[in-house]
Formats: sequence, C-alpha cells, structure tokens
Amino acid sequence: MADLDRRAVLQALTAAVATLTTGGVTAPPATGAEATASESWTVQTLLAFADTLIPGERRFDGDVVVAGVVTGPGAVQADVVDILTSPQLPLEPLLPSIAALLDARAVAYATARLLWLSPLRPPFVGLSFAHRTAVVEGLFGPDDLDRPVWQLLSLLVGLAFDTAGQYNTGQAIAQKHPGLTWLGFPKPDKDGLWRFSDFSYGRPLAALHLDTTPSGSPL
Repeated sequence: MADLDRRAVLQALTAAVATLTTGGVTAPPATGAEATASESWTVQTLLAFADTLIPGERRFDGDVVVAGVVTGPGAVQADVVDILTSPQLPLEPLLPSIAALLDARAVAYATARLLWLSPLRPPFVGLSFAHRTAVVEGLFGPDDLDRPVWQLLSLLVGLAFDTAGQYNTGQAIAQKHPGLTWLGFPKPDKDGLWRFSDFSYGRPLAALHLDTTPSGSPL
C-alpha cells in the first residue's frame, strides 16, 4: 500500500471510530439479514476478517465466509458490515484496497505453505479458520507497516459487536442486537435512560464531591 493510500486509510478509519464513539451514526436497527450470493469479494473478505476476530455460527448451511467454529453470534451477525459500509462514514471507498491487501497476505501465506486456494472465492475466505487466525496474528507484528490499519479496523469490529456503535443503543436493544443481547447489556429505564443502582463492588468507591455539577462533572 502506497504511503498516500495508507494515510488515507488511517484517516478514514480514525474518522469512523471517532464518529461511532460519539454516537454520530444513526441507522435502522439491525435486521439480521442473511448474506446472499450477491456479496462482493470485498465484503466477503472483510466479513471473514471480522469473523476471525469475533467468531460466530454460520448464517446458513454452506456458508463459507463465516467459519462457524462457535455457537452463538459473532461480529458478522452483529452487522459489522453496516459500520464498514455506512454512507455516513468516509471508509467505504477504501474498503476494496483494504480487502485486497488482506487477500494478498492470504495468498503469500498460502504460497509459503503450499496451500491450495479456490479461485471461486477470495483468498482469505478460502483459508480454514486456523489459517485465517494465523494470518491475522501476523498482521499485528510490531514491524508491520500496515499494523495501524488492522488495529483500527479491529476496533470497528469490536464496536459493532460490543456496543452496536452503528445504531442507536436503545433501538438496538429493542431489536435484540445479537452482540448486546449475547453480552447481557442492560436495558434502559422506561424513560430511555440508563441508571445503575448497584455499584460494581456493592458500594460507592468515593463520596460525591461537593463541587460536582448535576451532570456529574467536577467544577
């Protein structure tokens, strides 16, 4: 990846993370729509990457994108593709380059080990889950020039599953978002706000400071 392209990818990924963590994306609740044969190679590769980080069960019989090494939902079921392809984020034009880079790593990995890859699917998708995991582990080597790309992409994958960052949280819970449901994320009160009456250790860790504002901020 050229230096200019790498900078563009990092800028887009950083902007995507910043937007999601500030609640800037609004979208319909997750529908859990099944993947179809219309999935592009780019989407297939990125979904397989997400499934390697947060595995889930196959979406349907014969699913080759999701390895299906566990039961229950993973990043794919949590609609990670909605984060990556959201028109409200600056990332989608760069996804083919990111997927191509990952597929190139998969080809290099397979060639070094004399592994056969089907020409009918993306190279990374053609790897077994164990080999996918090995490729992904190599992406985070301390000397890898593209390590920041994979770190930020992984953060987006985590946001999709752990926080439903691409959706309004209340709507996501109401629609039983797979990640939030699996994690047991608490429901809000009837007014849509979250209040936590039980402290993590069964008691408050410190007395409320006298100068704390009604919003909870210190003066």
